[in-house]
Order: sequence, then C-alpha cells, then structure tokens
Amino acid sequence: MTDSQAIEEPQRLAVAHDGMVATAHGAATAAGVAILEAGGNAFDAAAAAAFALGVCEPAASGLGGQTMMLVHEAATGRTFALDGSSRAPHRATVDAVGGARGVLRRGYRATTVPSTPAVLDYLRATQGTLPLADVLAPSIDLAANGYEVSALQHKLARREAKFLRAGTAAPMFLRDGRQPYRVGAVFRQPVLCETLRRLASDGINDFYQGEIAAAIETDMVRHDGFIRRDDLAQIPLPIERRPLTVRFFGHRVFTMPPPGAGRTLVEMMNIHQHLPESHRGLETRNGAVLLAETIRRAFLDRADRPFDPSFYSQVTEKRMLRDDYARELAAAIGRRYLGHGETTHLSIMDRAGNAVALTQSIENVYGACAATPELGFLYNNYMSAFEHSDISHPYYMRPNAVPWASVAPTIVFRGRRPWLVIGSPGSERITPSILQVLIRLLNGAPPLDAVTAPRLFCSLSGCVSLEASRMRDDLPRILEKRGFTVDRREAFAFYLGCVQMVMRGRNELIGVADPRRDGSAGGPRRRPAAAEPEP
Repeated sequence: MTDSQAIEEPQRLAVAHDGMVATAHGAATAAGVAILEAGGNAFDAAAAAAFALGVCEPAASGLGGQTMMLVHEAATGRTFALDGSSRAPHRATVDAVGGARGVLRRGYRATTVPSTPAVLDYLRATQGTLPLADVLAPSIDLAANGYEVSALQHKLARREAKFLRAGTAAPMFLRDGRQPYRVGAVFRQPVLCETLRRLASDGINDFYQGEIAAAIETDMVRHDGFIRRDDLAQIPLPIERRPLTVRFFGHRVFTMPPPGAGRTLVEMMNIHQHLPESHRGLETRNGAVLLAETIRRAFLDRADRPFDPSFYSQVTEKRMLRDDYARELAAAIGRRYLGHGETTHLSIMDRAGNAVALTQSIENVYGACAATPELGFLYNNYMSAFEHSDISHPYYMRPNAVPWASVAPTIVFRGRRPWLVIGSPGSERITPSILQVLIRLLNGAPPLDAVTAPRLFCSLSGCVSLEASRMRDDLPRILEKRGFTVDRREAFAFYLGCVQMVMRGRNELIGVADPRRDGSAGGPRRRPAAAEPEP
C-alpha cells in the first residue's frame, strides 16, 4: 500500500445501549468494547483500552508514561480524580543536568519514573471486576498480531525520524531502523508483547521491583539515565484527589485538580457565561475574538498562580475558581474588545452508569525517543515539564517531584447521573478544545458536529491558532486588528486537540471520536456477560 492509499476510515460516531467507548485509536476502542462484552465494567474497560493505546498509539502513550483520570462510581455516587503523576528520579537535580533545558527534551535523562502501569492496575484492582491477565489480553494480542499504520502515524514518524534515529528507539519504531513504516503496513511489536505477557503472569510489581525493573536500570546505567531500582521500587501509585467543580449553564462539571489543568477550564467556563449573551456565539466575529481572549487570560492566571497539588486543597483563596473574579474578567474583556480573545485520551461509560475520563501521555511525540530493546516501550520526557530556574516554584525540578500537567479529564452531570465524559490530548490546547465542544453541545449542536466544528487556540503571547479555511474569512483580519497575531492551521488540525467523548442520550449512549486524529467510538453489540439490571 502506498502512502497515498487510505486504510479503513475509523467509526467517528457510535450508538449503543450497554456501554460506550471512545478512544484515540480503533484498536483500543475494540479492546474496551471486548472487555465490556466479557462482563467487565467501565473501569476494567478503561484500563484495557489505555494499555492498548500504548500499543497502537505508541507515539502518544505507553508503559513508559503517566496516566491521570476522573472517575465516577455509580454504586456510591462518588466522583474523584486519580492523580497518576510520574516522579522525578532521586538523582535528578538542576545541578545534575547543568540547568540546561535542552538536554531534558530527548534521551534517557529526560525520563521520569513511569506511572502508567501502576495507575492502570490500581484502577482495575480497586474499581474493576476482572483479573489483570484478562485486561491485558487485548494488548498482548495487538502487540503480537500488529495493526495497520495510519497516515497520521506515518506523518509523525517521518517528522520525528531524525530524533528517533539519534536515540535508541529507531530499531523498534522505524522500518529497518531508518525509515517510517508505510501507510497500511502492519506494525508488530514482539518485544513489547513479551513484556505485556510478563506483566499478565507476574503482575505489575514486576515493572517496579522485578525483572522488568532490573532491565530498566541496566538500560539507564548503560545510557547515563537517572532512573535506578530504588526509584522504581517506590511504586508511583496514584493519589486520590477531590475534583474541581463548577456550574456551567445549569450543568455540574467535575474536572481535574492540580497538577492537572482543570483550574484553567473552570476559569474559562466562568468567564464565558458572564460574557454578553449576544457575543457568546463561537461562529460570530465578536464571539471568536472574546473566546481567544478568554483562553489567553485563563492561561495567564494559571502561569501566574501555580500550586503544589497536595497544598492546593488547603488554599482558601482560589481566585481562578471564583465566580466574581470571572465576572470582573468578562467585563474587562468586553470593554476591551466590544467597545471599539502528545497525549491521548479515552472516555468510557457502562450501562450501570460508571464513567471514566482518562488522559495519558509520554509528554512529547515519541517521548524521549529512547526505548529499552529488551522491553519494547518508549520512555517519557516529562523532565521537560519541570520549572528549572525559580526554586520556590511548586514544580521546580527536584528529586521525587511531580511534573506540571495540562490534562483535564472531565465529567459533566445532568442531575445525579453523568451526562458527558470528555477530554482531549494537545498540551495547552486541551482545555480550550473541551470548552469549545461543550459550548456547542449546550447550544444545541449534535454531538458529532460539536466535535468536528472548527477550533481556535490563543497562546500567552496573543497568537491565535485557528482552522482558518473552515472559519469566516474575515476573522484573521479582525483578530490582527484587535492586537492578536494569527497562526493559520490546516483543516482538522492535529495541533488543535482530539476530543473523545461519551454522552448519555434518552435511551442510548452516544460516542464521538474526533476526526483530527485516528480515534474511533464503539459499544457492545451483544449483552455483556453477567450484566446487572439497568438502573
């Protein structure tokens, strides 16, 4: 198959009654659906789909990364966040890396202690119903038999090929260690398959305290990395945290607390609902300008007010969450502009009402571009997500610190039941992507239309990235007239996030996968084994 030939188009919109899965890749969606059909709940399915994403979307996540999520447990009515931050190794200090950020972008010293295996198994063990071997079975099969390389994956591999070739990952992720796999080529990962089989037979602790841990240490020593057995032995289990919450046009929204970026999403929501009603429409000139400034102001506040996640719950003056502060900002934005703006995500809901919004990553595309040849997965490069100069900063790089994250897995309620499970990859573009989809949904847009609609993003410096060919043609000129710079992006730009969401309809569950990447949605086609009666 040539690069210009297309492989089968993913299913972007799906409807089912007994559960729904939306992920960033069709094979991972199939893994989650298979678990639901086998009688697993949403938590089992989320773990299975997340493990599978590490196989079929290796440039975005995997065993070498970190995983964060928002969870709703239907039986108790409890909604909570799992902070699955990775950790800086004990030997990692600013002095040890010479204070230079460049050396932390690629290679073994860019890697924090991976948390994904521990977090996914914690979810399964505490909330799920199936053994680890069952949850890992779809990923083992996928690694052994392979999947077809998509046009997007080929493009990303071609873009990052020089970094892969400079690191140790090329033999595993480039054809003959030199060239990206062609579109439609079947990509198999036998080494990763054996690692997953070992986890299924010996348990996740082998990753942190057994033979896998020993292999990681040997590889790190060989390549002058920081991680050692004592780092891995302190298993980075997730910390259960209280979600942030806000009312958004009558709906109760729960989202990720620090070190995630839910504060940014909450502030954007509060500002938006205090804007003049006539200027909230995202398709209007003024609406787009105000959206750009709303995004910029929220990110300015986040950068100016970082918090340690364990200290944040004790802070009494949470300005970014305050409605009166948002009202002041909305008025100021209105006066200014109206007087004269690599990561992966999955969303799952089961028929019992359990829900998971899960975002995981190896940070940049292909992470550190380093991989252990005996284990088959990429290491993350989360050392680049620390502060390196301000010693008082809560995310200053020091041993066992957690990196600053941009994730915002979110669950929206109607009454007491989850109505929407949503999230996105895309670094700083995550929260604006969620915001724009939610605004459109609440304005009556059909689910697929709300996700596929054109998006924009505004940086701290006032640069607006937008899918210009899909938006009104006078918008770039208007933005520039209002003091912004404009970054024209292609239609359905990879840069502008990739929302995966599940929505509860009247008598069905609706899944939507963003066409900006390789996502798909699907639900069980047969009644799950030992299914509980519908509430």
